[in-house]
Amino acid sequence: MMKKYRFLVLRRIAQIGLLCLYVLGNYAGIKILQGNLSGSLLFEMIPLSDPFAILQLLFSGAIVGINALVGGLIILVFYGLIVGRAFCSYICPMNLVTDLANYLRRVLNISYAPLYLSRRIRYVVLFLTLILSSLFGMAAFEAISPIGMIHRGIVFGMGFGAFAVLLVFLLDLFVVSHGFCGHLCPLGAFYSLVSKFAFLKVKYDLDSCTHCMECKKICPEKQVLGLIGKESGKVIGGECTRCGRCIEVCGDNALRFNLLDFAKKEIR
Repeated sequence: MMKKYRFLVLRRIAQIGLLCLYVLGNYAGIKILQGNLSGSLLFEMIPLSDPFAILQLLFSGAIVGINALVGGLIILVFYGLIVGRAFCSYICPMNLVTDLANYLRRVLNISYAPLYLSRRIRYVVLFLTLILSSLFGMAAFEAISPIGMIHRGIVFGMGFGAFAVLLVFLLDLFVVSHGFCGHLCPLGAFYSLVSKFAFLKVKYDLDSCTHCMECKKICPEKQVLGLIGKESGKVIGGECTRCGRCIEVCGDNALRFNLLDFAKKEIR
């Protein structure tokens, strides 16, 4: 049973654990991690910044400090070259909200409204965010981001952000599955664009597959699993969130992360 939900447990440990570290760092004097998801300080020494927030600031014409630039580069390298779009599954607190909405929808058998949203909308929102940042001289998405609102709300106290979080919850519950994260969020779009060549990928073995398609049923970004039933290989789409859901439901062991390949090479 634990094996079936191992990545779900890992996601919750990472998300809740980070929130606890921020709370402890800001209020209890345990300064492992201070700040918020836009800008943090690790061990009071290492700057960490949201690279998309930095990009918005640069478009707005703001002068960005060297620490913020270095922090943004660290995060960009970590996600862009190593773990891909894992932020959306393992770090983003909004994932807790959308997962709850999708769970309740399945349990309560709620039907979606007849509304179609293209997943390409998020790239349009990304482009518009940069344009608006330039026009208004401010980081446009940061001002209205439900991600930032829920994180700051949990760490510093919930205010108006509760309304934005509720809207996202209702969108996923009644309108579109993964409506915000999979269709509208420009931050997810940003990490999708920079994550295509990241090392961590899901690997698929056609010979082991019995074509049950459970992986496609559970995947929040089904379009990245186009190779299922066709050919062995790696899921190369940058939109893959590395959540591990497809691996958990695969009874054929046809899906796994390529970390095992790296470990075998190291042993040899």
